[in-house]
Amino acid sequence: MSLLRRAWIFCMLGTIALISTISYMLTKQPILKHKNLAIDSITPLQDNRTFILGAYYDNRDKPTIRLIAILHRRDVKELYCWLICSNINGSAVIQKVGIDFLAHDYGFPYVIAHLLCPAVSNCAAKYVSIHSSDKGDADKLPLFEIRNRSPGAFSAEFTVCISTMFGNSTNALQFIQTIEMYKLLGAQKVMIYNHSCSSLIDKVMKHYIAEGTVEVIPWPIDLYLDVSANWHFSMDSRPKHLGYYGQLATLNDCLYRNMYKSKYVVLIDMDEIIMPKKHQNWASMMADLQKQHPKKGAFVFENHVFPNDVYDSTFNLSAWNVIPGNNILLNVYREPKTEYHEKLIVNPRKVIQVSVHTVLKAYEPFLMVSEDIAILQHCREPVQRKLPKSSLIRDTTIWKYSVPLIHRLNVLKNDSSLF
Repeated sequence: MSLLRRAWIFCMLGTIALISTISYMLTKQPILKHKNLAIDSITPLQDNRTFILGAYYDNRDKPTIRLIAILHRRDVKELYCWLICSNINGSAVIQKVGIDFLAHDYGFPYVIAHLLCPAVSNCAAKYVSIHSSDKGDADKLPLFEIRNRSPGAFSAEFTVCISTMFGNSTNALQFIQTIEMYKLLGAQKVMIYNHSCSSLIDKVMKHYIAEGTVEVIPWPIDLYLDVSANWHFSMDSRPKHLGYYGQLATLNDCLYRNMYKSKYVVLIDMDEIIMPKKHQNWASMMADLQKQHPKKGAFVFENHVFPNDVYDSTFNLSAWNVIPGNNILLNVYREPKTEYHEKLIVNPRKVIQVSVHTVLKAYEPFLMVSEDIAILQHCREPVQRKLPKSSLIRDTTIWKYSVPLIHRLNVLKNDSSLF
């Protein structure tokens, strides 16, 4: 063998050894045990300044692990993701995290962020950990399962996301009517992030969980942060950590949970219904909207307040008196529109970040839907309290669902285990 050929072989062997050494340094970290698998809806990190909701695989732009998080904007400067490579005996690849803050923080010190961790081609990661350092005791880090790795067929056409349920309301009648309206309009699943509710509402929710309609995600946010019931930091008499029970976090988490499970995601509150004017259900409405606007990824519906203290007696059904709460079939007068609060139906695969009333980042623009097509029917206490009834607008659109809605309520009313 010539001297030149021997030198070339020696050089190649050395290069291979060097590459192997570098790869080992990058990946050979202590193996993380599944005993640390995070199963709660909120997981605090060791710094107690960062809280993780979930981890999701996102390859719409470039392969990325996206984690929904709540963190202290001032104190949290640097985070690292530890990708656990199942094809390398559970070794970890450690990388610096990109922190993508939501544009809306409303002045609170704790904000919502998407933590972005680039996927690594030679690391088949089913789990990821987040740490404030690229060094540490790996066995003590919580493990987050990376969801959305294997998208399958849709299990729902419409999934409703209720951002946060809080308080001890006993408004069971409106709760049941709203869930039944969602079903009549085409929802197969209603996801509720439940901070707190009355024992009666809890009993009703369990009925819908057993039925398969409702999925409840516990939301004990006040175990970790002093949360506000208001949307802006300035509205509280003493400083709070996070606004409106963290609903921005739950909305974004619900979006990604259903990225590949549902054709559409409906982002609304429990006292709201997106009410079609020209269509019988959401499916026919969305089919027409998508046909007319094929390049839109989100559809925004104008809020209209239906005061719950102004009544029409047409459907004043005394048989329902056993069910406490407000009968929304009676609330068919709406206030003239003065405030511009909206809610959304989105294609979750076209949206990156959402806020309460709008889309913050998306691959395609959103459409403001004309109130001639549909409105957001918001049945709540009045906003314009001094308006006489004569100044309200009579809107009986909900009555076109009265027959099936009354039938379903009567069936539930006769369930002695509920009332």
